[in-house]
Amino acid sequence: MGQEKRSQFIIYTDGACDPNPGPGGWAAVILQDGGVRELSGHKDHTTNNRMELTAAIHALEALPQGSQVILYTDSQYLQRGIEEWLPVWQKKGWRRKGGKLANVDLWQELTKLIQQNHVRWGWIKGHGGHFYNERADYLAQARCLK
Repeated sequence: MGQEKRSQFIIYTDGACDPNPGPGGWAAVILQDGGVRELSGHKDHTTNNRMELTAAIHALEALPQGSQVILYTDSQYLQRGIEEWLPVWQKKGWRRKGGKLANVDLWQELTKLIQQNHVRWGWIKGHGGHFYNERADYLAQARCLK
């Protein structure tokens, strides 16, 4: 029996809020086999961190289950949350050392989506000139205005 070929994706996400908290936007740029798909959305009242998480959630929801993904973010909150803090939060019953965990609903949703796919995380410097990161930033900022 051969291994079934899994879809492979590269994703760039961003979230924005102006002011923070206030109207927010999120965006994802999804690359696959030379194709590019853009997703974005808006919330009337939110925070920048919620928009960062929302961008990753919507991007992963748009993929077939079992996909191989490299997801790039310029959010240290998202990247460190996934790579450093998440296992501790889960062990503590979704609580932080100091008590309540902010955005627990989104962290839990994101955790489910990660478990359904093969996701590697990468951090990219915001406003560093990377084309797809800049595109995600532009789309997220534009959605703040709607």
